[in-house]
Amino acid sequence: MLGSCSDSFLDVKPKAALIGSSLENRAVVNALLVGAYSLLDGWATAEGAYRSYQVGADNWVYGSVASDDAYKGTIAGDQPPISLIEQHNIASDNIYFRGKWRGMYDGIARCNDVLQILPKALDVTDAERAQIIAEARFLRGHYHFELKKMYNMVPYIDETIYDPNNLESTKIPNDVDIWPKIEADLRAAYEVLPPKQTQPGRASKWAAAATLAKAHLFQKEYPEAKALLEEIKNSGQYKLADRYHDNFRAVTNNNVESIFEVQYSVNDGASGGENGNIGSTLNYPYGGGGVTTCCGFFQPSQNLVNSFKTGADGLPLLTTFNDADVTSDQGIEATAPFTPYAGTLDPRLDWTVGRRGIPYLDWGVHPGKTYVRDQSYGGPYSPKKHVMYRSDVGGYTFSGNPRLNANNYRMIRYSHVLLWLAEIAVEQDQLEVARGYVNDIRRRAANPDGFVKTAAGTPAANYLINEYTTVWTDKDLARKAVQFEQRLEFAMEGHRRFDLVRWGIAAETLNAYYLVEGTKRAYLKGVQFVKGKHEYFPIPLQEILNSQVKGQATLTQNFGY
Repeated sequence: MLGSCSDSFLDVKPKAALIGSSLENRAVVNALLVGAYSLLDGWATAEGAYRSYQVGADNWVYGSVASDDAYKGTIAGDQPPISLIEQHNIASDNIYFRGKWRGMYDGIARCNDVLQILPKALDVTDAERAQIIAEARFLRGHYHFELKKMYNMVPYIDETIYDPNNLESTKIPNDVDIWPKIEADLRAAYEVLPPKQTQPGRASKWAAAATLAKAHLFQKEYPEAKALLEEIKNSGQYKLADRYHDNFRAVTNNNVESIFEVQYSVNDGASGGENGNIGSTLNYPYGGGGVTTCCGFFQPSQNLVNSFKTGADGLPLLTTFNDADVTSDQGIEATAPFTPYAGTLDPRLDWTVGRRGIPYLDWGVHPGKTYVRDQSYGGPYSPKKHVMYRSDVGGYTFSGNPRLNANNYRMIRYSHVLLWLAEIAVEQDQLEVARGYVNDIRRRAANPDGFVKTAAGTPAANYLINEYTTVWTDKDLARKAVQFEQRLEFAMEGHRRFDLVRWGIAAETLNAYYLVEGTKRAYLKGVQFVKGKHEYFPIPLQEILNSQVKGQATLTQNFGY
């Protein structure tokens, strides 16, 4: 050792290295773009950076559990950070908020990587270049949109800001409203992308148009949103699927109703089946009965189930739906006799919620208590829309974990377009136009071929759903009907809380929910949505600390946190 006082042993030649110029080609650029798409499902990094269910595309924690659609489910001691969000005990050090933040900015960084290396890739044609830029900007707009609706004031990072050689380059203030920049990205994508893509999953002109229209809706910019939505409608490219449930199974992925959906795949060589719908990996019946044996999260609320009740006219009970509960087997032993609710119901209920006595897809009749980990905590119901069918096991499920499946998440579908147009029509005093769009949705739901059936082929419950036949003259009532229809159509799909906030009715709706649900779920007693604070989640504390430049944080916390 004394004779070896040289530091030459530190000069180790690497076994392999990526030279800058070797990355500057068409194949690598496309691989980087696919990598940017891959973060739509929230899974990209090693365990510990963030978990998939903190970042999943369907926002089940932030859009559904934090609303009146769903309980966290399972038991109190499992994933307590979700319980804190559900109870509006919301703090900036909750790891879920940081997970979502990091996942979305990882996606943005990948988009910027594409845009920075693309000019150096000389083997890319001009047409390909324009397409790549448009897809990268669509994704960047989407990821920023997710951050905007979660946290409101967030930094916008593009390829001119991000410097891979300067770790401080992205430490910029969150003091500017980024809606205009989100719109610019989505508009640029809309103007270039083709109406149809040759590969499913790639963003199209209409995916960009719908996302841009949604951004305008969040800002109540109705004329701008309407023009885009009508263009999608008039394209003739989309229609409602004949059966509602064809939007929620793997064999009907990318159907005629789908405008943009997150692509999942299994048994494709990826480690651990991580290309499946990993963001929903917790959200299966706990007992399983052959479905799974884990994990019991994301249980539909009693309030949501009650919202599917209909009157003698087959219409929703807009103001009285929660006066009495759809009966369940709460507290009844699984082996005890049980008679399902006999009242009239919207048939979409049983494609959204698993409840005792009703077929659970093609797994057999939902047994109630044996599918639920703790009824006294999470209630008697199970989630359904993302679950695989028994007949899909194999080709559409991961061999090592059947909870990971290839049932895509339909982020935007044609029913969104119609109900957004109905929403705009109400605000523009075209109430009869709005009624027509809502009836389009209800007409599809009323298709008997789309009802859940018993083994004998008869309707599994007393389904009664009709169209609105009376002329709409009351604007407030029309608005309530449109908003209620959106809840029924998209229940348990992660949109509810964000819709309530953009409609400006989050406080009144959720506080009424907690007042009643607190009598059913003890942990919700006394919960309050604070108007002016809880519309947005807090900027993650660790990200504020990480934003420091010369000892001063560049990020500012949201009001009330």
